[in-house]
Amino acid sequence: MLLDVQNLETWYGPIAAMKGVNLTVAEGRIVAVLGANGAGKTTLLNTLAGVIDPFKGKALFQGAEVQGLDADEVARRGLVLVPEGRQIYPFLTVRDNLMMGAYARRDRDAVARDLEKVQSWFPRLKERDAQHAGLLSGGEQQMVAIGRAYLSAPKLLMLDEPSLGLSPRLVQEIFGIIRRIRDETGTAVLVVEQNAAVALKHGDDGYIMELGRIVAADTCAALSRKEDVREAYLGGREAEGLSGTAQRWKRRRTWR
Repeated sequence: MLLDVQNLETWYGPIAAMKGVNLTVAEGRIVAVLGANGAGKTTLLNTLAGVIDPFKGKALFQGAEVQGLDADEVARRGLVLVPEGRQIYPFLTVRDNLMMGAYARRDRDAVARDLEKVQSWFPRLKERDAQHAGLLSGGEQQMVAIGRAYLSAPKLLMLDEPSLGLSPRLVQEIFGIIRRIRDETGTAVLVVEQNAAVALKHGDDGYIMELGRIVAADTCAALSRKEDVREAYLGGREAEGLSGTAQRWKRRRTWR
């Protein structure tokens, strides 16, 4: 197992943001974590990435514990986060932003090959190579953030809400590239999303978080067929995703 999360718990002061989370990611799989705002999805990724320390529990990456390590050490081990909101450097060029991902690498020839891969996946970034990244569209900035993370040579690529603020067309394009990265390189992916329709379509395995806990887990295909999941997260409409339906929840559900 590439990643094995065991009873992971994270608190913000007196508030338990994540309670007893268990989750696995196998080699070469795309794993989707769904949930409403405040479910604990971002806390999960930030804890795994070393941005915040857990209160208890373990995260085993390639068999070694990584919980509580500094973020740069976690990234060097191959567990790399694409943060919510992209967090690119607006006054650096597109190329400089991409190369920031490779700052700790010494394999220059391999970095050059990986840069070529990124530019093949995102041709617009090659066209805008010398442009300030802050002048790019939201979709193009998301491409930069994903490309920068790939240049860190990830074994597991973690993405926090990659569809946020993007048009439906761009969402499909971004997720198509995420799948292409997995298919062409074997890189495993852990993605947290509110757009349940696109995440379930492109993912292999899925988890649903609610109030800091995992409340359902199965293959994405199986989750998409469950009545409770379809009602709460798909609303019977392919394009709606999670955000509209989650607002209508009035009580805690019993998941089947």
